[in-house]
Amino acid sequence: MSAVPAEPLAKPKGIKLVIVAAVAENGVIGRGDALPWRVSSDLKRFRAITWGKPILMGRRTFESLPRVLPGRTSIVITRDAGFVPPEGVLVAGSIDEALALGADEAKRLGTDEIIVMGGAQLYAQLLPLVDRLRLTLIHGRPQGDVHFPPYDAAHWREIAREGPHQGEKDEFAFTYVDYERV
Repeated sequence: MSAVPAEPLAKPKGIKLVIVAAVAENGVIGRGDALPWRVSSDLKRFRAITWGKPILMGRRTFESLPRVLPGRTSIVITRDAGFVPPEGVLVAGSIDEALALGADEAKRLGTDEIIVMGGAQLYAQLLPLVDRLRLTLIHGRPQGDVHFPPYDAAHWREIAREGPHQGEKDEFAFTYVDYERV
């Protein structure tokens, strides 16, 4: 995936693009190909938000998963012609192709949302088109080498906030915050 698309991306009509991410206080979202924390509660929220929807991700994000996520349609964006996906996983060679596949899948699944679940490069490329951010703000500053892209808070309105929380299996406290584009 190139850092900057050659042409402006086109968002599918009638479909909301939603970024779902866990972001630490220092902007970290990853370390290598893994999460730099254990927050079991966030994984449960992620499942609830994404269930029954198409999920877009880059190849490295897909390969970092322990398995194909059930109950969702995975769409992997890659230019790697040698990438062979498991059965049921769709592959797109560009973001535009992924958005078109996502729109078709959203209609098939009876939803009006496409979830963008990473990585950082995909977040950065799609942020200008996204309608909603569903963030888990991790109350910690873990070391990491993958960061959430900067975004202008003036373009977003907070619509929900829950927390802070910390379950017994959670390494850090966290707060759920949802934003809509203004």
